[in-house]
Amino acid sequence: MALSFLSPSEITAISFLDSTKYNHLPKLPGRFTLKRKDSGKAFGRIVQCSTQPPPPAWPGRAFPEPGRKTWDGPKPISIVGSTGSIGTQTLDIVLENPDKFRVVALAAGSNVTLLADQVKQFKPQLVAVRNESLVNELKEALADVEEKPEIIPGEQGVIEVARHPDAVTVVTGIVGCAGLKPTVAAIKAGKDIALANKETLIAGGPFVLPLAHKHNVKILPADSEHSAIFQCIQGLPEGALRRIILTASGGAFRDWPVERLKDAKVADALKHPNWSMGKKITVDSATLFNKGLEVIEAHYLFGAEYDDIEIVIHPQSIIHSMVETQVLLFPEVIFYILGALPVK
Repeated sequence: MALSFLSPSEITAISFLDSTKYNHLPKLPGRFTLKRKDSGKAFGRIVQCSTQPPPPAWPGRAFPEPGRKTWDGPKPISIVGSTGSIGTQTLDIVLENPDKFRVVALAAGSNVTLLADQVKQFKPQLVAVRNESLVNELKEALADVEEKPEIIPGEQGVIEVARHPDAVTVVTGIVGCAGLKPTVAAIKAGKDIALANKETLIAGGPFVLPLAHKHNVKILPADSEHSAIFQCIQGLPEGALRRIILTASGGAFRDWPVERLKDAKVADALKHPNWSMGKKITVDSATLFNKGLEVIEAHYLFGAEYDDIEIVIHPQSIIHSMVETQVLLFPEVIFYILGALPVK
């Protein structure tokens, strides 16, 4: 849905329709009007958003479905963002489990040196480098490779890696909204998604989830917090998930007094007390912005209402996520269970 009545500078307020003026209309969540700065009067049309959210990616039951794609031998996978933290850890798992996984395609941003090493070790059929100016450098680094992979530069190359015909699952470890297009392409091609790119659901959840259901694609959370939740809820009956608890270390400013924050520098924000991560996520951790994004992601992944997702400051970072479940033992008696998985 798009609104193009006025520019943002001309809008002074958004108000939900709860006044007696609109008593003749059914009161549904998502109805609102826009008001002009000059007159304060409502203008334009009444906009009604859908009151039905998309179904969650994982409601709590993981089991094979009839007609799902199968394969012989190690599972073929593609990795988008192979030189980042998620990508390198995924390749470590492949290296430790050659009988379970094989790499058919890799995509990276600009770390050509590491990408070339990965190509030599894992021998993918297709490689993409998002920074087109580095293609020749990559070709030179692979000059001594006998079986050279196909190389496709730019964003289109990343998309082709995501929808490689031989891949069964695509690991999306690319940072930011740049991961949205490759993920959509992979879903349309029928690939299961190992999702470590939270922006895919934050920016495109209402579009991506129905698309995944349409193509019978599974979205598997691969980052630590949501993977822990995913594992905790397996086998739960429908309606048994009562509450999701996301833990936060508190970031670099956790112990700072409020009055000191006005003098904070980027270098201060990058001093995470527990983890060594990329610069963007470290800064987002310091401001707790990243945890807000994780709440949105959990909402879409597990179908939990925002009021049922809580954040707890946990400086020790031993537990990344917890779930509270409710099990109906017999009428009017509900048994609550708190489950958690430690960081590995």
